[in-house]
Amino acid sequence: MTSNQYIAVDFGASNARVMLAEIGKTIQLREMHRFPNHQILNLGRYQWDLLGLFHELKQGLSLVANSGVRDVQSLGVDTWGVDFGFVGRDDVILGNPYCYRDSRTQGMMERAFEKFSKTGIYSATGIQFMGLNSLYQLLSMVESNHPVLDVTETLLFMPDLFHFLLTGERKSEYTIASTSQLLNAHARQWDVGLFKVLGLPIDLMANIVQPGSTIGALRNEIQNETGLAIRHVVAPGSHDTASAVAAVPAIHNKTWAYLSSGTWSLIGVELNDPLINSETLERNYTNEGGVNGSIRFLKNVTGMWLLEECRRQWAGESHVSYDSLLKDAELSEPFRSLVFPDDASFLNPSDMVMAIQNFCRRTNQPVPESQGQFVRCILESLALRYRQVVEDINVLRKCTIEILYVVGGGSQNALLNQFTSDALGIPVLAGPVEATALGNVVVQAITGGQLDSIQSGRRMIAESFPARDFLPHETEPWDAAYDRFCRIVAT
Repeated sequence: MTSNQYIAVDFGASNARVMLAEIGKTIQLREMHRFPNHQILNLGRYQWDLLGLFHELKQGLSLVANSGVRDVQSLGVDTWGVDFGFVGRDDVILGNPYCYRDSRTQGMMERAFEKFSKTGIYSATGIQFMGLNSLYQLLSMVESNHPVLDVTETLLFMPDLFHFLLTGERKSEYTIASTSQLLNAHARQWDVGLFKVLGLPIDLMANIVQPGSTIGALRNEIQNETGLAIRHVVAPGSHDTASAVAAVPAIHNKTWAYLSSGTWSLIGVELNDPLINSETLERNYTNEGGVNGSIRFLKNVTGMWLLEECRRQWAGESHVSYDSLLKDAELSEPFRSLVFPDDASFLNPSDMVMAIQNFCRRTNQPVPESQGQFVRCILESLALRYRQVVEDINVLRKCTIEILYVVGGGSQNALLNQFTSDALGIPVLAGPVEATALGNVVVQAITGGQLDSIQSGRRMIAESFPARDFLPHETEPWDAAYDRFCRIVAT
C-alpha cells in the first residue's frame, strides 16, 4: 500500500524546519521540528555548520517516528541558493561550506569579466549578476589555489549535500544548479565553455537531475537511527524559491506575479523559456530553473534581512516582540526615510542599525531614531522596491501584472502586504506561509503518483490554505514616495 505521507525538509538562511504532510482531499501540514541556522565566523570566514544542521534534520525524522508515524512515501530537501560544499574520496565531506555573505568574492566579478565578457556570461546563463553567485565563489577558490580543490571529487550544492548524506548518491538538482551562474540556461546543463575560459574545474560537477527525480534510498543506518522507514529520497525543486513558486495558489485567470518573501525577496513570473536579451541584461534580471520545465524569471531583492538584523541587535538590549515593532511602525510618520534595500552596505554589516542611519545621512534624509521609524523605513522601502521590480517586469514581458501572490514567512506581515498593495496599486493575495514546504511536497506527490500535475497541487493548496486579500487604498501618497525613492536609488 502506498503511503500518503511525505516529509519536506526546508532550510532557510536563518532557520530550518522538518515538515510532515499528509495528502487526502486536502493537504495537512505539521511542523515536527524547527531549528536555527546561523552563519558561523570561523578563522575570519563565514561558513555553515553542515553536520550540525544534518544532526537537526535527523532529530526531526526521529520526532516524526516518535509521533507514531512509521511509513513515509518520500523525503525531499530544499535550501537557499548558490552555496556549495565538497566531497572527497571514500565519501568524506571536506569541511564546512562557505556562506554567500563571506567577503572572499570581493573583486571576483571584475576578475571574471577580464576573462569572459559580462554580455557573454549573461547570454549563456541568463542569471542576475551578484557577487555572491557560485561562479564567483568558485573562481575565488581557483584564484587563491584553495587546497580543498586538490582533494575534491565532487562539488555539491547545499540541498545536494543533504541528499548525499541521506543516500550516498552524488547528484545536482536542476533548480539549485541554475542559481550558480554556471549552467547554460537554454541547454540546462553545465556551460562547458564558461568553465574552460574561466579555468574552473568542470570535472568536479555532478550530473544534473530534474525536480521529481528519485535520488536513492535512505541509508539503512539513518532508518535505524531515527526509527523511520522512508521509501525514497526525492529531489523536489531543491532551490527553496523553486518549491515556493510551485506552491503559489494561482487559480485566478489573471496575469500574476509572485513574491517569495523571507530573508530574501524573490519577485517574478513563470515562463516556458528563458528571457535573455540586452534589456534583461541591462536591468539585471535572472532566469532560474523551475519545476515542470518552467523558468523563474525574477529579481533577487534583499528582503526581511534588514529587519531581522535590526531586531537581532535590539533583542540584545531588551525584549522586542515582532507585533510591537509593527504597531510602532504603523504609528510612525509615513515616508520619513527611505533606503535602497539592495545597497551593498546592507549585505552583511556588523551593525545594521548604523548602516541604515548612514545611508540616510548620505542621501540627506532624516535619520531614523525610534524602532518604529526604522521598521517603517524598511517596510516602505521594500514595498517601493517591489513596485520598481513589477514595473520592470511589465516592460520586459510587455504585459500588465494584475495580481501579486505573496508566499512564505513574509506573507504573515500584514502591514508590509498592505504597503505593497498600496505601492503597486493592485491586489495582493498573501499565503501560504509554508509555501516552500508545500511546493516540496507537491513535487514529491507527483513523483509518487498521488497528484497528476503542479496545477492540481496548486488548486489543493488554495483549498487547504485560503489566502488573505489586501486591496489598494490611497495610492497617491505612494506615487509621490515612489518618485522620491527612484531619485534616491539613482544617486
